[in-house]
Amino acid sequence: MPTNKLTRTTGEAVWPGRLQYFESRLPALVQTIRELVEIESPSDNKLAADRMGGLLAARFEAAGGRATVHRAEKYGDNIQVDFSGREKIKPVLLLGHFDTVYPLGTLAHMPCHRTGDRLHGPGVLDMKSGVALMLYAIEALKYWHSGLPRPVTVFLVSDEEVGSYSSRKITEKLARESAAVLVLEPAAARGAVKTARKGVGEYFLTARGIASHAGLDPGKGHSAILELAHQITKMWKWNDLKGGLSINPGVIRGGTRTNVIASEAVVEIDVRIKSAKQAAGIDRRFRALKPVDKRCKLEVKGGINRLPMERTAGVIALYEKARALAAQISWRLEEAAVGGGSDGNFTAGIGIPTLDGMGALGDGAHAIHEHIIISELPRRALLLAGMIENA
Repeated sequence: MPTNKLTRTTGEAVWPGRLQYFESRLPALVQTIRELVEIESPSDNKLAADRMGGLLAARFEAAGGRATVHRAEKYGDNIQVDFSGREKIKPVLLLGHFDTVYPLGTLAHMPCHRTGDRLHGPGVLDMKSGVALMLYAIEALKYWHSGLPRPVTVFLVSDEEVGSYSSRKITEKLARESAAVLVLEPAAARGAVKTARKGVGEYFLTARGIASHAGLDPGKGHSAILELAHQITKMWKWNDLKGGLSINPGVIRGGTRTNVIASEAVVEIDVRIKSAKQAAGIDRRFRALKPVDKRCKLEVKGGINRLPMERTAGVIALYEKARALAAQISWRLEEAAVGGGSDGNFTAGIGIPTLDGMGALGDGAHAIHEHIIISELPRRALLLAGMIENA
């Protein structure tokens, strides 16, 4: 542990000592992450999510913050924690989520455990380790400076994995009040931060036909399933992978029995776009779909939920600061553009400088092999602390 408080500086002599601080705190950090993972908090279970949110509010208040609970009816309550700082400047917004994709009871067959340099468990990478990094970076800055050098706002979302419907407006409001946004989603390959993300949309296409007996009156029916097949074939041709546009009909439901010509069928479609300009065009295509069978009807719902996080000048400026800070411990920090979306899409989309992928390094998000690399945690925490100071 350092024997003296450090002044606000990013000089080369200071950074190795700060890294040693986080290395000395690594066992405690790992234990905190384990504790968070072992409290299951699926997006669709409000009671479980609120238990997690309450614990986090208490932990961040114990670190000196002032918690505000934003109530939500369907999903868990969203947690905002404000920390004051010595300098009267705009805060940095630390953005993350504590909901996971795993149903309640997953720990029974996917327990949190350590194997070598890896910590495994549901939600350990996406993104309970990122939430823990926020806490430890704030505590470190307060230790080094006898208080935070600048204001910090932490916003922890309960429904990111299912669209952020209860939290989006709050996220955007807090972002507009902030100098920059640091998103604690997992790092990209080789520990890269994320300077671009694709936009994300979800569409629901319903076909309605006319039912009839498949054996007695096959000619009287008009199949919603067949109509949907025509439409899926059509939209598949919209894919432009080189241009960053992808269309994936991922879930299909329809029909009642094999001997009944289906009167209704639905397909759920995932859409990814590289640029904001693509959003209006793809939406027009969906709204303009016409049935091949004139006796069938089509209904389109949904749309683009997250515009892309584009590599703007503000994003580049944050990355350059992060790269310069990392270089002081001989770390060549890379940047990456990724296909998945996050709440960073919202903040970047309204023009606030945003740097994503500031969380832990690992692999297997949403999968049975989900894990983080333990030895990478100290320098991830150090980078976050440095960016809070300098963003």
